[in-house]
Amino acid sequence: MLLPQVEASVTDLKKFNQIIKMCAFTPFKTAVTALENINSVSEGIVSEDLQLFLEQNLVKKGNPTLGVGDTKLAAAITDALGYQCMCTGAIPEILRGLRLHFPKLVKGFTNKTSEVAQLGLGHSYSRAKVKFNVHRVDNMIIQSIALLDLLDKDINTFSMRIREWYSYHFPELFKIVPDNYVYSKTANYIGNRKELDESKLDELEEIVQDRDKAEAILDASRSSMGMDISPIDLMNIEMFAKRVVSLAEYRLSLTNYLHTKMSSIAPNVAALIGDQVGARLISHAGSLTNLAKLPASTVQVLGAEKALFRALKTRSTLTPKYGLLYHSSFLARAEKKNKGRISRFLANKCSIACRIDCFSETPCNVFGEKLKEQVEERLNYYLTGVKPAKNLDVMKQASIEVAELEAQKKKKKKKNKKKKKDIENGELETTLNGQDDSIINEEPTEEVPKKKKKKSKAVEEEPVQDEPVEEEEPPKKKKKKSKGGS
Repeated sequence: MLLPQVEASVTDLKKFNQIIKMCAFTPFKTAVTALENINSVSEGIVSEDLQLFLEQNLVKKGNPTLGVGDTKLAAAITDALGYQCMCTGAIPEILRGLRLHFPKLVKGFTNKTSEVAQLGLGHSYSRAKVKFNVHRVDNMIIQSIALLDLLDKDINTFSMRIREWYSYHFPELFKIVPDNYVYSKTANYIGNRKELDESKLDELEEIVQDRDKAEAILDASRSSMGMDISPIDLMNIEMFAKRVVSLAEYRLSLTNYLHTKMSSIAPNVAALIGDQVGARLISHAGSLTNLAKLPASTVQVLGAEKALFRALKTRSTLTPKYGLLYHSSFLARAEKKNKGRISRFLANKCSIACRIDCFSETPCNVFGEKLKEQVEERLNYYLTGVKPAKNLDVMKQASIEVAELEAQKKKKKKKNKKKKKDIENGELETTLNGQDDSIINEEPTEEVPKKKKKKSKAVEEEPVQDEPVEEEEPPKKKKKKSKGGS
């Protein structure tokens, strides 16, 4: 079948019916089955319904070719069922004609019903994709590192504005306190420099964390070259300084949050290159799975795409050696001639750590620590010449440690289960004992007859023997009295 013939007949239904004949069609029984099938098609998986439909309706004689719109699904069908599949040529045009004339090819099916069905399936599919998002955990890391970078820029600009503003009143404070966060705190605390006395020296020392600096600030306030400031201007400066201090404190809490997220999602990457560098790599790649799919050569150049394409465009040999990995401490410690080697080696270890974090079921940082030791040994090798350990031996040691950790976790789980059972059993016993004690204390009269009844059941023969003995004794005495009388 030629492509121009199909293209000419797609728009006309009569010509399209001459080319194609509808042999089989099975509708979905429920919306749930339709959603399951569309999810499997999007992931490139052959569902059970599709497999049954193909086995029942496709004739295997003559080696037929099956037209499929998706390449992943075509590969899955050939692997599972052995059919020859095509995705190019006239097949996309045939599928376009089927979508266009589908309500007219199927009896009892109209354009309105097709639109309603497509709309409902589209809403359910998008809702399921939002809920079942593979990268939903990585999104928190991406947003937090983006916010952290934005906070760094904002805090720097705001602190510079405070320095310029407060330096009109107290210009000597800038040289004594160079840190932005401490400067804003001291400016908020001092306020008017003329009101600074020796009584405030202890509190100022707590802010600056140095006695000499506090005394220097006090001496500088007495002989300052700054101008006087009105109370309204001073109030605005203090309010702005409070905002900057609160932003800096929030940045500290955000770094702690990022550390906890990275230690739970990508512990090996965090152990190898740090929390912030690892989070920047994940955000630049889009997700942890995308980063794990990248080779080590692209991980090395992530963040330096402009320089790379500029070098390729100009055909120069000055290609970039590192991108975001430049911010790691290993490259800072390496010599200038060895920075390219260390960045290549570090990118290789980063790709291994990403794949372990992405596809491991139990996250732990054992492999990350071992990979970090390997990078440090490579640095020492470039400095001293001592050969590092082989990668195979290091990975074997790491796998043994991981197995030991898993065994310890299993033992802890068993112990915790036993403790819970013992606690539950102990609580039950205590509650039962408490109930028995309360019954004994509250109702002693009811238990005594119960005990007597049990004894009477066990010793039923004894009272039967005692009764005639007690009855025989008085007649014997009577007989003795009668004998004595006679």
